[in-house]
Amino acid sequence: QLQASGGGLVQAGGSLRLSCAASGFIFRFNTMDWYRQAPGKQRELAATITSGGNTNYIDSVKGRFTTSRDNAKNTVYLQMNSLKPEDTAVYYCSVLYRGRRSYGQGTQVTVSS
Repeated sequence: QLQASGGGLVQAGGSLRLSCAASGFIFRFNTMDWYRQAPGKQRELAATITSGGNTNYIDSVKGRFTTSRDNAKNTVYLQMNSLKPEDTAVYYCSVLYRGRRSYGQGTQVTVSS
């Protein structure tokens, strides 16, 4: 299971920190992903953190978003700074486990201009 939280309404230039608590698999061995889906658009992979802590981001969030993980808490985080209206989306944490991709329930992030 994946349980995301931390979304909300923020003005452009503001910050939010998303959290995702994981259970049901050995968290520390798995790459964790953050996807987002804006209204009327396809879901896209925004950020990734491997089991070793290596990270990757889509170009549009590089330098503004940071993903991290706490293996002791089975939790992955997404720190979002300098938010823009185009970051408005539902954000999902996700894991590919035993060949099956699972998503959490999503948390809404709305950035007002």
